[in-house]
Amino acid sequence: MASKAALLVLLLSAFAAASAMAQLDEKFYSQSCPSLEDVVRKEMVRALSLAPSLAGPLLRMHFHDCFVRGCDGSVLLDDPTGNKTAEKDAQPNQTLRGFDFIERVKAAVEKACPDTVSCADVLALMARDAVWLSKGPFWAVPLGRRDGRVSIANETDQLPPPTANFTLLTQMFANKSLDTKDLVVLSAGHTIGTSHCFSFNDRLFNFTGMDNAHDTDPTLDPQYMAKLKIKCPNLDDNMTLVEMDPGSFKTFDLSYFTNVAKRRGLFHSDGALLTDAFTRAYVLRHATGAFKEEFFADFAASMVKMGNVDVLTGNQGEIRKKCNVVN
Repeated sequence: MASKAALLVLLLSAFAAASAMAQLDEKFYSQSCPSLEDVVRKEMVRALSLAPSLAGPLLRMHFHDCFVRGCDGSVLLDDPTGNKTAEKDAQPNQTLRGFDFIERVKAAVEKACPDTVSCADVLALMARDAVWLSKGPFWAVPLGRRDGRVSIANETDQLPPPTANFTLLTQMFANKSLDTKDLVVLSAGHTIGTSHCFSFNDRLFNFTGMDNAHDTDPTLDPQYMAKLKIKCPNLDDNMTLVEMDPGSFKTFDLSYFTNVAKRRGLFHSDGALLTDAFTRAYVLRHATGAFKEEFFADFAASMVKMGNVDVLTGNQGEIRKKCNVVN
């Protein structure tokens, strides 16, 4: 009976994902806001020409939005009570940045097409352009998402933590109808952007929790670890930023896989990709750098799939005038 129940859950999840995908449409705003993508891209080109390091955070913002309540823009909402209980106030989201810029892009979209385009759709387009302007793939973004009205800090426990092992990662992705291939493909988003030391310093100090400051993660390349310890010399560092893909953190490329293959993935979750036969094979294949177009196509497909997670459509939710507050 348990196996039948599990099968039913999987079938229902697949049906829900397919239904959401069918409701979104790449041409959703072709009549109501035909200039939408041009407006967003103009703002993105201007911003990333001045601050190219913003691309990684914008991609991460879309990911964090979709994993909590689906892609509904809930990560952008402020707590109206001022008690800091919204998603953006939770520990996993306190390092997110780009909120003010998202508001600026939304304002430009509102000027062109008032009360028409959701913040969730604006964020999905910005994430795509962040990748493309970093020399990554371009893909058509299915549109028609509506904005949610609820944002709860405690629900961010659905976000895969950087300390997760492979079992936890696959479980958390499966909860969002994303499979093992999506896991390894989307993990490569770490090819752009930076991270704070506290997101990975458990690998550098007291790894087993036995109060041994010299106890380190044996799966991390020793030379890479030595470099990380110079940048992050203690467990209390909450400010220092480290490139997730050293040497090319502003360029969307295949070097992420090269680093992971050499046991130089920054997070425990990156290294975990080597513990499964399928994801290890995928990493090693793309670490050669010979299959760029294949990976780019895979990444685009997984982004579209993630962008359809638990979306609000039709009369659900609302179209926010500002992304940080409900109407």
